[in-house]
Amino acid sequence: MKYKDYYSILGVERNADADAIKKAYRKLARKYHPDVSKDPKGEEKFKEVAEAYETLKDAEKRNAYDQLGSHRPGQDFQPPPDWGRQFGDSQFSFEDIDLSDLFAGLRGGRQQAGRGAGGRGANIPMPGQDYEVTAHISLEDAYRGTLIDLNLTVPEYDEHGRMHRVPHEFKARIPKGVTDGQRLRLPGKGGKGLNGGRNGDLYLTIALHPHALFRVSGHDLYLDLPLTPWEAALGASVEVPTLGGSVRLKVPPGTHAGQKLRLARRGLPKPHEGEGDLFAIVQIVVPTALSERELKLFKELAENSTFNPRGHFKQVVPNEH
Repeated sequence: MKYKDYYSILGVERNADADAIKKAYRKLARKYHPDVSKDPKGEEKFKEVAEAYETLKDAEKRNAYDQLGSHRPGQDFQPPPDWGRQFGDSQFSFEDIDLSDLFAGLRGGRQQAGRGAGGRGANIPMPGQDYEVTAHISLEDAYRGTLIDLNLTVPEYDEHGRMHRVPHEFKARIPKGVTDGQRLRLPGKGGKGLNGGRNGDLYLTIALHPHALFRVSGHDLYLDLPLTPWEAALGASVEVPTLGGSVRLKVPPGTHAGQKLRLARRGLPKPHEGEGDLFAIVQIVVPTALSERELKLFKELAENSTFNPRGHFKQVVPNEH
């Protein structure tokens, strides 16, 4: 039997905990998934990663694997004496058997049951594999909720342990108020289970498209609000776009650049109740082309105004004589 270093395949230390093993598996599974990997050996690496994870995620099988000792990858070896009686079956034959076949035949075997070891475990229910997919949606879809079409090609194992790539086409409902990076679970939409085992789950990671006007922070939205100098100085009522339609916003007199004006409950809906807020960030915009009348008014303002926006400079850096 040839040794496979499952820890090295996943890139973790032998003392790694279950969470570290799961995290490493998910990262590599996404990297080498046949639908996304451009590596010519991606599918082969994907199978290696899945095989390593199927063994190391199960406490009993991991213990059995650790009892085999550490060897060079590809090195021929034999399990220690009494290994079969301790972990599996005293009648195990270790000749002409692959390491993955050996662990598929152990108690609690989940993947590729029925392969090797005389077909032991062929009737054990095995859950299907979980998959993760990124769902790209618009901010408007996140605000209202939407229904998306998913067309996936995922690897599945038949009753003989052979892997096939099988198309999956179905619709998924995205609830309103989802946020960027949120992870949604679709039960039973993952890999097909064997021998009556439940189907795996599909996890959708939400990725919001950049928006022309709004920036997103959780359920809150941010919008740059351009104001003229006189609107900021005198106050005004201006029309502001929101995802639910335009509203009027009261700008108080003396509003300054960078000030945040809050429109309560005009952000994204929250899962159970309420909504986030919309914050309008004030930007003072000066006209680039002035009529003669406008130019005259600005000059008159400059001659009569006592306002000095740089007055605080003198408080920090005194004049030198």
